[in-house]
Amino acid sequence: MSKIKYDSSRCKGCYYCVNACPKKAITITDALNSKGYNIVAFNEDECISCGSCYRVCPDYAIEIL
Repeated sequence: MSKIKYDSSRCKGCYYCVNACPKKAITITDALNSKGYNIVAFNEDECISCGSCYRVCPDYAIEIL
């Protein structure tokens, strides 16, 4: 079951989530969204659903399930 709902179309590539993740479960990818920003990927095996990424995302691209 997924722990994260991520809307990559809302991401603006600030990477606050990458820096906020205490488990380093979020990485920057080479993939681009429709706005031309590099998006991130979540390693859900490492994710502990702490909500740190959700709290720092200024674009509301992340939701914890």
